[in-house]
Amino acid sequence: MQQRTLGRNGPAVPAIGLGCMGMSIAYGEPDDAESIATIERARELGVNLLVTSDAYGNGVNEELIARAIKGRRDRFLLGSKFGNLSLAGITAPPGLSAGHPDYVMQACEKSLKRLAVDTLDFYGVHRVDPTVPIEDTVGAMKKLVEQGKVRFLVLSEAGPQTIRRAHAVHPITAIETEYSLWSRDVEQDVLPTCRELGIGFMAYAPLGRGFLTATMKTLEALLPKDRRREHPRFLADNIAQNAALLAPIEKIAAAHGCAPAQVAIAWVLAQGADIVPIPGTKRRKYIEQNAAAVEVKLSADDVALLSKAFPPNVTAGTRYPEKQLKALGI
Repeated sequence: MQQRTLGRNGPAVPAIGLGCMGMSIAYGEPDDAESIATIERARELGVNLLVTSDAYGNGVNEELIARAIKGRRDRFLLGSKFGNLSLAGITAPPGLSAGHPDYVMQACEKSLKRLAVDTLDFYGVHRVDPTVPIEDTVGAMKKLVEQGKVRFLVLSEAGPQTIRRAHAVHPITAIETEYSLWSRDVEQDVLPTCRELGIGFMAYAPLGRGFLTATMKTLEALLPKDRRREHPRFLADNIAQNAALLAPIEKIAAAHGCAPAQVAIAWVLAQGADIVPIPGTKRRKYIEQNAAAVEVKLSADDVALLSKAFPPNVTAGTRYPEKQLKALGI
């Protein structure tokens, strides 16, 4: 697997990571045995960067990863996050909130225990707490670094001013935010801010939550319990309109003899060596497909055609439901 450096002074990581959320929540029924086999297959392919959060099933996903990496911790780069209480379905202890320094310390201890590790390679703010100065939140995270419990710090879905303020307290190694052909908001100010400060970028949902695989062109393609049914872009009218955008991806995939998913990931990779896409999957066949995307060499014309076909804001529907949008870009 090709390697990339995450941030100006960050570690070398595989060019593609593995997002683990869907193994436990959101996208149909979990299959722990297949998920664990997928993590092992990812390692064999050199995709040893695992990204989770305490919000994914309120710790269930971290416990699953602990089982998958037991006895082989040194073979993986492990990242988790805290502070997305809504997704976790929990509330903070009395007197605290998601970004309170005391809560940060407590959340990290719980994640370490669930993952059965002494140190996290990456630890991130899953959603910025608007009630707590980011300096206070990152100040607590800095203490975790000093204590040897965390190696590198990450912010997820943070706005440019928050990134600057956080980075002034302690170097932020990466920003983890949605980025794909149909979610290009970060190009306006988040990516430029990262590049100015020497911060890497981890692109979650580079496959547009599966839409850019060109395998789900109607609402009926989603299982009844699939959380994407609540996302505006997957509502019946919107998904039909968005399906028309897929033709250039499919055309380029046919020309390269690869899957549309690989073209979508290759486009993200082509946006800069400081970007590491972290597509999620819980199946071995898809981690194999995703990992092989590094071998897809898009031409400059291919990249330009895709970028033109998916200009910012062309997609029908917002990327999250209205309530969740309020927590983004703080």
